[in-house]
Amino acid sequence: MSAHVSRPFTFDRVVRLIIGLIILVSLYFLVNYLSSVLLPFLLGWLIAYMMNPMVNFFQFKLKLHYRSLSIFVSFVTLIGIAFGCILLLVDPVSSEVSRASQLISQYLINPKTHQFQLSFLPSEWQQYIVDHFSYKELQNLMNSSSFQEVISKVQPHFMSFLSGTLQFILGLFIGFVILLYVIFILLDYEKITNGWRSAIPTKYRPFFEGLVDDLMMGMNRYFRGQAFVAGMVGIMCAVGFSIVGLPLAIVMGLFIGLLNMVPYLQWFGYIPVTFLMWIRAAETGQSFPMLFLELAIVVAIVQIVQDLFLIPKIMGKMTGLKPALILLSLSVWGALLGIVGMIIALPLTTLIISYYKRYVLNVDEPENEETPPVL
Repeated sequence: MSAHVSRPFTFDRVVRLIIGLIILVSLYFLVNYLSSVLLPFLLGWLIAYMMNPMVNFFQFKLKLHYRSLSIFVSFVTLIGIAFGCILLLVDPVSSEVSRASQLISQYLINPKTHQFQLSFLPSEWQQYIVDHFSYKELQNLMNSSSFQEVISKVQPHFMSFLSGTLQFILGLFIGFVILLYVIFILLDYEKITNGWRSAIPTKYRPFFEGLVDDLMMGMNRYFRGQAFVAGMVGIMCAVGFSIVGLPLAIVMGLFIGLLNMVPYLQWFGYIPVTFLMWIRAAETGQSFPMLFLELAIVVAIVQIVQDLFLIPKIMGKMTGLKPALILLSLSVWGALLGIVGMIIALPLTTLIISYYKRYVLNVDEPENEETPPVL
């Protein structure tokens, strides 16, 4: 039996354990209380962590020498890529939005003669839409003598709009703070990642150095594996959407793959996908339930391949976690830290399980040298 287990539980040791537990609980409540302040810093650190390889490439490979210049070029490169993608998407997306607005307008103006009768909705729902959202009703309402009553009813919605505007401004300010964090962290990235060791007592320094090294290794493997999974999902969605005739099939497929960088966030991407399929049904006069069924089959096939083959083969080998435990860890860390928690859930869970086996169960597992393929 190892020394960790054979040591007797003396009064002094029990008191130390209790004090350590109290400190951990206090830290948790402190972090939870300061979560709104710490979240921008954590997001900034995460973005800086992912941008640092690009900054190092410009600084050392391309010999830009100055760290600040490398950071500037990295931001310009990312902004250029984003701007190019936006330019490529503006025309097709605006075309789809214009077509959707025209279809809705034509239906509201004259629903009985319009070729698309919203056949997938019950007749009672269609009649309610015609009665409450037609242009004629809107004109009569604007010309009525009770317009002041309408204004009084609209006022709460205006206040809600004003509140939303203030929240938008606050969101811009938080985004600016995150940007400042990213820049300052990147400027002193090496000093920060290496300087923390001097703040740890010499007695505990080897343990914390090993802990950080294991965490960084787990994060690197996780992002490589998750990028491969997201890329495969994006390709499969693009092919599947093209087969069923979805407008903007390739764009939406790659968008679903990008959302997959945060596990299970891709489900939010299926909302605009469903809307685009509705537009196709409106234009062609096809049955929306049948088109939706085809879309659901594509989504189900992609999800089955992802959950039963890609995640177990790639993420499972990397983390050693079963699919049920992967989902549980995502749920727990997501509840604790939000989106940031979902991003770092698998590396942290793997690290905790590894250290539990090493220091509690006294089982030293061999290092998993197998790394997932990269795109």
